[in-house]
Amino acid sequence: MSKNRIYWFCQIVGWTMLIMAEFAIFTFEEGYRSDFFYEAIATIILCILLTHLYRLMIKRWRWVQLPFFQLVPRVILSVFVLAVIMTIINLPIDKQVLPEYLSDEPSIVLGYLLNWGKSMLAWVLSYTAYHYVERSRDAEIEKILLKTSIRESEAKVLRSQLNPHFVFNALNSIRALVLENPTKAQQSITQLSNILRNSLLADRRKTVELREEIKTVEDYLALEKVRYEDRLNCRLEIDPKTQYLQVPPMMLQTLVENAIKHGVQKAISGGFVELTTWLEDRLLYIRIRNTGVLGNTEASSGFGLKNTSQRLELLYGPEATFQIHQESGDVVCADIVIPLQSAGVFKRTEELKRV
Repeated sequence: MSKNRIYWFCQIVGWTMLIMAEFAIFTFEEGYRSDFFYEAIATIILCILLTHLYRLMIKRWRWVQLPFFQLVPRVILSVFVLAVIMTIINLPIDKQVLPEYLSDEPSIVLGYLLNWGKSMLAWVLSYTAYHYVERSRDAEIEKILLKTSIRESEAKVLRSQLNPHFVFNALNSIRALVLENPTKAQQSITQLSNILRNSLLADRRKTVELREEIKTVEDYLALEKVRYEDRLNCRLEIDPKTQYLQVPPMMLQTLVENAIKHGVQKAISGGFVELTTWLEDRLLYIRIRNTGVLGNTEASSGFGLKNTSQRLELLYGPEATFQIHQESGDVVCADIVIPLQSAGVFKRTEELKRV
């Protein structure tokens, strides 16, 4: 049921029950009188019309958006005006219909004002309180939506900056292979194409399956292997149970790229890059080890590492962690921990988006 229908239902049923309760009491004590019944029907219609006009007035002037201390005097004045209008209209009619029960004493007027004042106050407070609660709820929803939008925008910006920086080096390596090893050159072009395609798709997806990300890393390492040859050794140990869990797209490729750029590339005799994944205590662990000296590189403050921390926080909250440290004299270790529930939470969402 829409809010408008609920409003009219409450208006009609509420005022009908209130007025008819008084009519029923009078009928039980004095017997049925048709003129009093018609007056009760007219009073119901009048109450509905007056309170509806009040509703239109506060919506037009946006009273519910006013501070509390400004709203209270307006509510009190409105209740008094509504009570006065109901008294002015009902009192003369009641004197005509029920002259034996009413006199011209001032107390009768005061009694009518208090009686209608209580009814109108109950209606006005109920309606105003409802709108205040509704407004607060809408404000909270807008705040949540705004926060979600900001987080999504931040995540999208982070993903959009994940374009590979090795493209020109890869193209130069492929050019050298064209005459020397055409088959290898074709394979390298396919690998580069896969990486660029995944980089473009990363802007559209929050997460991807780990196996897809591993395939991107494998293509990247294969291209770098063409460039560094024997100076680069690669080892991947992927737990089969982790392959279908969700991770941020291009995240591992960026970390591996940093490992080579700030570690292997600067080592005189080259080095290694090792990627390992495993599950433990409902947590997904990803570890990247590589040759390098953390204190002598820019890796600790590089964009890729800051990017990783921000993306993990945006996607999984504070439960996900990213740490990088010097494991030994010439080995740097980066550890990523993602809650298992969070790692799989986006899978169904992404499947639905692709349908």
